[in-house]
Amino acid sequence: MFQTDGYRVLDRQECLRLLARAPVGRVVYTRQALPAVLPVNFRLDESACVLMCTSPASDLVRAVDGVVVAFEADEFDAATRSGWSVVVTGPASVVTDPAEHERLSRTGPGSWMPLRDGVFVRIESEMVTGRELRGAPGAR
Repeated sequence: MFQTDGYRVLDRQECLRLLARAPVGRVVYTRQALPAVLPVNFRLDESACVLMCTSPASDLVRAVDGVVVAFEADEFDAATRSGWSVVVTGPASVVTDPAEHERLSRTGPGSWMPLRDGVFVRIESEMVTGRELRGAPGAR
């Protein structure tokens, strides 16, 4: 049911369904004690964790391994003032198990950046929240 302020809160399953169709999201983390946001391509795994592939030398890997981060993806249409936003919060970790890394090399997300010897980062979906906006009055 939509609330009077034009949006509705999404349950976990709806959030994951929407997240699974988004090609790009943003990792929210801390870099040198300051907030940082980095857009990345990603994929959800079978346990609803966010997976991404990046360079082993990236600042992102050093900053997020073993730390709680947020991940956000969305889709909006400015003309109709409608869309959705989903946020996943949980611990991030670099995949270090050789068998898991090999499996993800075949089935996991590839990086949109040219990489050699990429590493996979997994964000556990401990908390999943989202909301959907429906066209506001006066939308064009």
